[in-house]
Amino acid sequence: MLRLLMMLSLLLMMPFGAGAGEKPEATLYKRPFCGCCDGHADHLRAKGYKVTIVQTKNLSLIKKKHSVPQEFEGCHTIEIGGYVVEGHVPASIIGKLLKERPAIRGISLPGMPDGSPGMSGVKKAPFEIHQFTADGRSKIYAVE
Repeated sequence: MLRLLMMLSLLLMMPFGAGAGEKPEATLYKRPFCGCCDGHADHLRAKGYKVTIVQTKNLSLIKKKHSVPQEFEGCHTIEIGGYVVEGHVPASIIGKLLKERPAIRGISLPGMPDGSPGMSGVKKAPFEIHQFTADGRSKIYAVE
């Protein structure tokens, strides 16, 4: 009986959804025919994320639903683990977000910087990833 109770208590402590070591599924919303968005999805898949792509002609509705400040809008929007990720944020930073679980709405790499995951070119400067809350507050989350 004691063994059964110990097993049940261990099960209750495990997170629901993704199993231990599994990464949560991501839904990437993008405009049709955007190749850099497909490139970012490929980057995430290469890092072990399962990514579902949803094409939409009205991406602004998705951004509005998630309270994304206009200055942080990217060319695509990702829903993952209860957060929203805007633009070409590296998988390492998404992993940091999912591990730390801060009380924010999401993160963004504004613009489409050269050399960012999914973009061509060479990285010219460190990527500044911003965090934002549903009420519009923001600050730098990470620099990579």
